Amino acid sequence: MTIIPVHNSREEQLFYSVPSFIYRHDNNWIQPLLQDIKDIFDEKKNKFYRTGKLQRWVLLNEEQQAIGRIAAFTNKKYKNKGDEGMAGGIGFFECINDQTAADLLLDNARHWLLKEGAEMMDGPINFGERDKWWGMVTDGFHEPLYGMNYNPPYYRDLFEEYGFQAFYHQICFGMKVKKPLQQKVWDRHDIVAADAAFTARHLEKSSLEKYAADFAEVYNKAWAGHGGLKQIAKEQVVLMFRKMKPVMDERILWFAYHGETPIGIFINLPDLNQWFKYLNGRFGILHKLYFLWIKKFKPNSKCTGLVFGVVPEFQGKGVDSYLIAEAAKLLQQPSMPYEDYEMQWIGDFNPKMINIASGLGEVFISRKLTTFRYLFDRTKPFKRHPSI
Repeated sequence: MTIIPVHNSREEQLFYSVPSFIYRHDNNWIQPLLQDIKDIFDEKKNKFYRTGKLQRWVLLNEEQQAIGRIAAFTNKKYKNKGDEGMAGGIGFFECINDQTAADLLLDNARHWLLKEGAEMMDGPINFGERDKWWGMVTDGFHEPLYGMNYNPPYYRDLFEEYGFQAFYHQICFGMKVKKPLQQKVWDRHDIVAADAAFTARHLEKSSLEKYAADFAEVYNKAWAGHGGLKQIAKEQVVLMFRKMKPVMDERILWFAYHGETPIGIFINLPDLNQWFKYLNGRFGILHKLYFLWIKKFKPNSKCTGLVFGVVPEFQGKGVDSYLIAEAAKLLQQPSMPYEDYEMQWIGDFNPKMINIASGLGEVFISRKLTTFRYLFDRTKPFKRHPSI
């Protein structure tokens, strides 16, 4: 076996070819849009190059077939609570079921990170935001949501045999959309609904700027300042909503208000992978036309939760249940196409959010991903991500 760094277009094509080889017999794998992956490695499009560095490798067998790949990266803004030194990252790991092959890939990434000053490596993670390509699937090996990693079960064995340990688990919860909510959700809803000052309504595409401003207000009150998250400007949300607009279903993006003040958001989208799985990773002009045809004639029965939260002064007062129940009145109507709902992951270091998600109704753990950590100094005690 030979491992080579990615420096030119030929080597880059080998890097992109590995997943199709690894998953050629796996019916649950949905090929990500190639452009989405390419954008991560484009210094002009990925802002994380401003504060970090990245290197990729491809593993070839004796027949020069690409049988593995990995990316290693540093990022000055990547921080985890409890860090005892600089943590580098690894991601986009793919490999045949062979420990020697995996060790070659991981060794190269480790040696490169050591030269860059890292004292540990976390992975598989993204050279970007945590809402995409973060963590290894360790339970629930079914079709991934859009932007979510997918891998064979043996990847866990390859990592743990190398010496990685679970830094934290990422829990995803699922629900059957049409299944009635628990009575306690309705009881809490009714208490809030009795006060006419509280209202809930779904987004209207004709008023994107208004709802973008409401989203930014709730986000900045509920999340900014926690875990290094920064304030978000209305203009950023407007751009985000405009990009989402072609695939938005306004009936599943909900806002709660006290008077006219936004106090809660429940942001969902149809699971794009249920459409993208027909495109084989391509999204050129013809594929975009085909996508529009698919979107029109192949109903999407799965939706996914992106953001759910309530501003601090209204937390613990039933607003979460009120918002969920108001949305359910519409979502559970027979005319709505959605049957399955899955939330994006919640770290097991955040028991408060785990409890909120668990109490929404007849929920179940739909899958679990894991972010692993490897300490370069093997004499140091390993510590899991502390709870928040």
